[in-house]
Amino acid sequence: MLFPSDHADRHRYGVVRTFVGHGVGRVFHADPVVLHYRNREGGRMKLNQTFTIEPMLTMGSINPVMWDDDWTVVTEDGSLSAQFEHTILITEGGAEILTQC
Repeated sequence: MLFPSDHADRHRYGVVRTFVGHGVGRVFHADPVVLHYRNREGGRMKLNQTFTIEPMLTMGSINPVMWDDDWTVVTEDGSLSAQFEHTILITEGGAEILTQC
């Protein structure tokens, strides 16, 4: 299994660990919590389950700092960072990326 952090590590980027993907259902931010880095957490996605992956990659510190507006997040050292997201559906044929254009 590959994680976003595997790709980031190969290219010398960091992944902020406090931001996670999540399930999408009747409640937008639902279970499961989807970690973007190698871990010892168990679990498997189920047929027809929809979830997001949305890692924040950085060129420096992986420690985020929230501004007073309670929305804007920067890295602790002010390094460049970017966040992206895909929504994925588990089908009988595998994983379907719903947000792919």
